[in-house]
Amino acid sequence: MKTLLRGGYVVSGRGCRRADVLIDGEKVEMLGHIPPELAAQSEVVDVTGCMLFPGFIDAHTHFDLDVCSTTTADDFESGSKSAIRGGTTTVIDLACPNKGESLAYGLDLWHKKADGKCYCDYGFHMTIDDWNETIEREIDDMYAEGISSFKMYMTYPAMMIGDEAMYKALKKLKEKGGICGVHCENAGVIDALIAEKKAAGENGVHCHPETRPDIMEAEAVGRLLRIAEQVDVPVVIVHTTNIEALDEIANARWRGQKVFVETCPQYLVLDDSVYYNEDWLQAAKYVCSPPIRKPADCEALWRAIRRGEVQTVSTDHCSFTTAQKLAGRDNFTAIPGGIPGVETRGELIYTFGVAKKKIGLGAMCRVLAENPAKLYGLFPRKGVLAPGSDADIVVYDPNADHVIRAEDMVGAADYNPYEGGVLGQGAGRAGRQIPAPGQVPAVRRRGHVGQDVGLYPLLPVPGAVSGRAGAAGGVSGRAQAQGPGLLPPAAVHFVCRRRRGAVFPGDLQGVFHHPGLFPDPHCGLDRPGHRGVLRAAGSGAGVLRCR
Repeated sequence: MKTLLRGGYVVSGRGCRRADVLIDGEKVEMLGHIPPELAAQSEVVDVTGCMLFPGFIDAHTHFDLDVCSTTTADDFESGSKSAIRGGTTTVIDLACPNKGESLAYGLDLWHKKADGKCYCDYGFHMTIDDWNETIEREIDDMYAEGISSFKMYMTYPAMMIGDEAMYKALKKLKEKGGICGVHCENAGVIDALIAEKKAAGENGVHCHPETRPDIMEAEAVGRLLRIAEQVDVPVVIVHTTNIEALDEIANARWRGQKVFVETCPQYLVLDDSVYYNEDWLQAAKYVCSPPIRKPADCEALWRAIRRGEVQTVSTDHCSFTTAQKLAGRDNFTAIPGGIPGVETRGELIYTFGVAKKKIGLGAMCRVLAENPAKLYGLFPRKGVLAPGSDADIVVYDPNADHVIRAEDMVGAADYNPYEGGVLGQGAGRAGRQIPAPGQVPAVRRRGHVGQDVGLYPLLPVPGAVSGRAGAAGGVSGRAQAQGPGLLPPAAVHFVCRRRRGAVFPGDLQGVFHHPGLFPDPHCGLDRPGHRGVLRAAGSGAGVLRCR
């Protein structure tokens, strides 16, 4: 039987409009006014007053990653359940072979980690942490396996790649039409600053942000963009944190380069005061790289999203327990870097962005769903609700408040970085537990209920999608981390991604499809070339500022 979601507001990258959604199996069949004869043959679900988003896509996660002499708390099972809980129906994780290992080995290892364990759709980026003739030949094999996006690091000795190797790798990716995300920090200066801190006898958590300053992130961004300019290839700046980095990106776009920018909720919601907590463990919970920055940087990032200068908001989800964080008690450089985020991303962007009128619903949809789908070859199968697209639907009730609490999370970390007073910093008086406006009462992944309000014991939401609707053999209860309505891993697809702009079969030119994406012509995802629009005649070559 078909399913009709009635009474909701469909959100696209262009905004929001009242429309019903008819689902046939795993696909969206029709939007708008549904003929009575079709409605009579369908299971009708009342979603009056709720917003219907395309399933969110998190294009930057680290599940089951061996790092800092430990392994992340969330594997693909707990991490993907956490993702579904927060409205994310597709994740793209970072496959990370070690130096000296082949890309094929790394891809096979990540398939073993994920296959049969993932509760949402998933794909992989491939990390390039070395460059030689063998790795160069393997790039062709990665495309044959559906891997069309890559990542490189400009810091971390075990993963970083030098400028010469980066230049050669980018040339190969240009040949294949691929895209690469880059972690930008200046490794040499970081090492020097760390040595200075240790020589001075300083070892507190505050040393973490002070040894990874914003200007050294910006320096690495600028250096990468000059290398990319020489190759004439677009790149993605991942987890961008600060004004200085945005300035470097603006200057590159002014030169005519195409640059895509990602940021994360922690850089939009938190500020660096978290590192100066007198309680060492409370401060250590927020260690991530690059570090969380100043309040002015948060505001600059929100403005950049509003202006279309930041294309995606991912999480860089890399979770650890408090016991794992304690490993760095006597050495701040040994604190495992990373925080959980995949479960709370959607409601944080709504709470601190849409509800505070920093961005609109269209911008929220673009950075969480539409743009990552376009950037990583999933659009229009995903990233939009249109006839023929996957029925990945987030039913979001803007009037159902709840408080973010670690004990209510389904992820494996035993804390939440946005809990209590931290959330209060953005929504009310500091130190209070503030309810987040809105809640994800239901998530449909390809038409089936993947999350319902039963996972939220705090506030039942009238009219939410409930029941099991196609799920088989589910186990209830957060302790077993499945919850009602979650699809079994066997029903989940590995997403084979082709080159950016690959077309999914079917007529998807519906009312919510639009090729014009960004107001800034220098950073549109729909341009096939790298170089953007040239400067207007007579314009100067001054430095662009993102203040």
